[in-house]
Amino acid sequence: MDDLELDHCPWLFAEEASAEQRAAQRKRQRSLGGDSEVGERCYVAGSAAVFPDRLRLGDDSYIAAHAYVTGDVTTGTDCTLNPFTIVRGRIALGDGVRIGAHTSLLGFNHSMAPDRPVFRQPHTSEGITVGDDVWIGSHVVVVDGVSIGDHCVIGAGAVVTKDMPAWTVAAGNPARPLRDRRQAGDRREAGARPSSRASRGAAGAGDALARFADTARAQAAGLLARCWDGERYVDRPGATPTVRAHCDAVEIADLLLGSAPAELTAEEHVARLAGLQDADTGLVPEFGEPVPVPEADGFVGEGPALYHVLSVGYALDLLGASFPHPVRGVREMTARQLVARLEGLPWRDGAWGAGAWIDAWATAAHWNLRQHAEGDGDGMEPGTLEALYGWLLTRADPWTGMWGSPSSEAGRLQVVNGYYRLTRGSFAQFGIPVPHPERVVDAVLDHARDPRHFGSGRENACNVLDVAHPLWLCGRQLGGLAGDGGYRSPEIRAWAEHQLAAALPRWHDGRGFGFGPGTSGPGPEPGLQGTEMWLAIIWLLADLLGRSDALGYRPRGVHRAEPSHSLEPVPPL
Repeated sequence: MDDLELDHCPWLFAEEASAEQRAAQRKRQRSLGGDSEVGERCYVAGSAAVFPDRLRLGDDSYIAAHAYVTGDVTTGTDCTLNPFTIVRGRIALGDGVRIGAHTSLLGFNHSMAPDRPVFRQPHTSEGITVGDDVWIGSHVVVVDGVSIGDHCVIGAGAVVTKDMPAWTVAAGNPARPLRDRRQAGDRREAGARPSSRASRGAAGAGDALARFADTARAQAAGLLARCWDGERYVDRPGATPTVRAHCDAVEIADLLLGSAPAELTAEEHVARLAGLQDADTGLVPEFGEPVPVPEADGFVGEGPALYHVLSVGYALDLLGASFPHPVRGVREMTARQLVARLEGLPWRDGAWGAGAWIDAWATAAHWNLRQHAEGDGDGMEPGTLEALYGWLLTRADPWTGMWGSPSSEAGRLQVVNGYYRLTRGSFAQFGIPVPHPERVVDAVLDHARDPRHFGSGRENACNVLDVAHPLWLCGRQLGGLAGDGGYRSPEIRAWAEHQLAAALPRWHDGRGFGFGPGTSGPGPEPGLQGTEMWLAIIWLLADLLGRSDALGYRPRGVHRAEPSHSLEPVPPL
């Protein structure tokens, strides 16, 4: 292991550092300036700028790469200052404080009297106090005079300007309390001492998730820059620029950094993505391709434009914008035309394609309805959404809860993958319960044992996502998510544990995740699509196990965890 990796992943130092690296670290700690005392089993990165007046670094704590530490800084035990953190002024941290990458704790301020320029104003310092067992996410700013109580969690990108009581989960600019952390259902209260082998294992798994998330955040900006060719985004270096690559970059940046990708301003991202939409059809073609010609009912049947309804629409949504034009074919389609289209989809031999079409149509309906609710656009033809759900509810197989037919060649692959796409855009996106959820769980767990798709070395992002999401969606509907009392919960948890343990090591430093093997998708080379999908998969798996809080992120785009649209009340048409 080289010194660069230890600087960026200092939690590896205790177990993996060589004797020479340990000796160098002792020398590094002795060379710190000011009145400095460093505890046992600590690490201070060689690239960190540590120039304190007074420093007390508690046992088992670390200061990672490119951190900037000045002033009077005291930490308890097990504290982490992750890459590019800034800790300045008078700062006191309790035990078990985790500070995410690019976060600033600024325990000083300038006066602002009008009698002299700001740069000549004297400094003031009330100091910042952080309690025990506190998690401060990436890109957070904590200003002087703030106190953060024990067991708090501060979401990525927050600006903390006021005191936070103990157990507060807060986010936003300015940060505001969202809930009490103790209201997280049956998840173990943070800071509680594990009382059994199982609980110690769960705590260790939570630490692994947190370490993974910290690594991903620290490397996110570089990963995105790697896939920028100077003008547009590519899935991976050497690939052709695509619309989806730009959207994946926006999703990754929102998830890990809480901001737009740094290669363009947020306004430039919006202008580029919104400018791709054809004003007449409302569709977004691939770069260099003509606008697809709608079929007789006004909508398209296949091609990149279908997925761009999702990817571009949600990228704009994450950037605080929306499509400038409605999707005309969906806006004008009648219930009769929709039912005819549904009847003609390839349910027998292409259930994935059928589900993908419904996903795109329902998502376009969501964007159109939202435009209409905001006073823009013409809404939709009366009865089309009712026709969609009526057709789906009456055609679901009561034995599996799904649509489509399995095959001897691929088993239930098309059916399960099509189920994910179909329910994502229709039932999940609009907050409507799926039919026959117990039968869905049965069918999905049976499919997840198929060695053709889930044998060693054969799992890809599409296939794992298309099992994880139905289990998560149905488990939440059945009330058994993250617990042992839900329908087939032990089997679901065992599958999720296995998949999570396999997924985390697939991260490639500085490059992200590869999609995985198979004839569909971009392949095993790490890139934006694989990274975007596996980040969402890891959240779903962790949430199935009750551990997603450890990641510090929650999908808000294509793979969002909450409905995007409510049909109650329906906007007037």
